[in-house]
Amino acid sequence: MAILPQLRHWIALPLVFAVLIVAAGLTMRSAPALTAADLSVDAALSHDHTPQLTAIALFINVAFSPPAGVVMIAAICLFLLLARRSPVNAVATGLVAAGSWVSSELFKLVVARHRPDSTALFDPLTPEPGTDSFPSGHTALAVALAIALFLLARGTGWQWPVLAMGALVAVTVALSRVYLGVHYPTDVAASFLTSLTGASFITGLWNKYGLAALARLPFLARLGPVPPPAS
Repeated sequence: MAILPQLRHWIALPLVFAVLIVAAGLTMRSAPALTAADLSVDAALSHDHTPQLTAIALFINVAFSPPAGVVMIAAICLFLLLARRSPVNAVATGLVAAGSWVSSELFKLVVARHRPDSTALFDPLTPEPGTDSFPSGHTALAVALAIALFLLARGTGWQWPVLAMGALVAVTVALSRVYLGVHYPTDVAASFLTSLTGASFITGLWNKYGLAALARLPFLARLGPVPPPAS
């Protein structure tokens, strides 16, 4: 992962994508008809809860929570650093995963969309009031991990299985958030876009400055090879 695939215009295009995502989020927040249509999906699913699906959704609620996300990313990085002796892969994977995920929090702050009204649901399982609905952080985390692990597996026989599994997990997490009634469908759809937008910026940033930054941390070379930055 010393060099990652990147957009040619890795600053301008993510910025354009970010503006479009914010515009979409603000439109959803300020249009009652769109929010009502969104909420109707949550309300319909609220009538079809089953013990098995509820158990899975509540497990995902914890497994992809912010504390669990920090632990997962840290565990992956430590494994790559200490077990695989690959400082470059460890730092690059952590940077892509964390950067893509954290970017969703910036959109939450700007858009400030209210979460679905739990009183409108037939069976509210875990009400979460607040103005941090758009996008879904749980879904953004799943997508960010999928992107980072795909880039890590790139060029190996694991590349496509990792991509398929990552996509499956991300879609499952997205569906679970709507099933629980804590996010609108448009929230979870936006999470895929926010994580991809964050990743497209982070990969360009890594390619330009990553190896040069690692070269200033000589202790990393004791744990594994750190190639010099391209001249």
